[in-house]
Amino acid sequence: MDAPASGRRPPRSRGAAISLLRRNRDFRRLFLALLVSFAGDWFLFVALTGLVFDLTGSPAFVAALFACTTVPFALFTFVGGPLADRLNRRTLMIAADLLRGALALGFLFISRPSQIWLVFVLVGGISALGAVFEPASSAAIPNLVDEDDLGTANVLFGATWGSMLAIGAALGGLVVSAFGREVGYVCDAASFLFSAALVLRIRRPTAEARAPARERPSLLAATREAFAYARRDHRVLALLTVKGGFGLAAGMVGLLAVLALDVFRAGDRGTGWLLAARGIGALAGPFIVRRVMRKHDLRPLFLAIPVAFGTYGLFYAAAAWAPQLSVAAALILGAHLGGGAQWTLSSYALQTIVPDHVRGRVFAFDYGLVTFTIAVSATLAGIAAQAFDVRIVMFVLACVALAYAVVWYLATTGVRRSITTAEPTRAEVP
Repeated sequence: MDAPASGRRPPRSRGAAISLLRRNRDFRRLFLALLVSFAGDWFLFVALTGLVFDLTGSPAFVAALFACTTVPFALFTFVGGPLADRLNRRTLMIAADLLRGALALGFLFISRPSQIWLVFVLVGGISALGAVFEPASSAAIPNLVDEDDLGTANVLFGATWGSMLAIGAALGGLVVSAFGREVGYVCDAASFLFSAALVLRIRRPTAEARAPARERPSLLAATREAFAYARRDHRVLALLTVKGGFGLAAGMVGLLAVLALDVFRAGDRGTGWLLAARGIGALAGPFIVRRVMRKHDLRPLFLAIPVAFGTYGLFYAAAAWAPQLSVAAALILGAHLGGGAQWTLSSYALQTIVPDHVRGRVFAFDYGLVTFTIAVSATLAGIAAQAFDVRIVMFVLACVALAYAVVWYLATTGVRRSITTAEPTRAEVP
């Protein structure tokens, strides 16, 4: 729970999280839906990186696979965001899950180098549907929980992605090595179907009742409204640049599979362990920063974000020169303590500030920007890894992250000074 106006500290994150999951049945269903679908995603990613590397032998193609999980997402968020504010969010999530489950089964039919194009088509389709699901789910959270539970809900959602990356990637590496990649494809498809079944049982409204004039704006008008809101509130503008900056350096994350397969020669299992280390960091990071998530005072949050960002860059710079897989995994875990923290902090602040009727579009832009910058970074990283040692490429990108943390801190000085302890958190769009 958030700190009340009296300044009392929030309760310990673990106890608050368990309490929220016990008390709130609908939030628990959405939480579990994301839990199982994320686990399936990482089963799939471990299987596909090995498949692409085996069929092509090219680090560039592996990096391109990572980019392909982001480019369609970035493009379709400008459709998914307005839809999340225009249509029933619960229905959108169910439809996206069912279609993604069907597409995941398509990987069962790929076994030859001449079919490699189909991998990218299917991954792109799953990614595009994610651009419908994720803005809808993020925009729905404040409607499924009480206001005092919003900080805890965001910690749980940040931890969900990290925990399932850790569990899904580690188990994925072991299961795919033992039983074959086809199992990974089937697990991913089943996870989407199970997620849809859970979302179907949510009973609370996933959006506030809207005035008729705001119920069905055109996609273009809806997008313009979101941009107008962001321009009016400099806090929102600052927060929208956090994840986008994270994406600029994220090409080094796309090279983790190359590090495991090509540098450490550890196979699919090594890929799973490095991705699992990333997930453990992303799981723990949100819990570490829970105490700065206060709805009545955003100043500590705006200070914590660049610290978390710098941690991400610093540990990746060290991981680039790790002498062995276990050391690299430990450093990657440390890096994603910062990565998971900054992601959760910026998401919580946007949910606190942005009103419901425009929230889906703002989150769509937030996700769209980060996925676009991830795609650019991953593509350039893959090309660079063809010409240079993958460790050099990762180190350069880690330095980009460190530099961005410093620039963001300096650029948001005015925003931090303008924040007052008791200021209203949300303002309506005229």
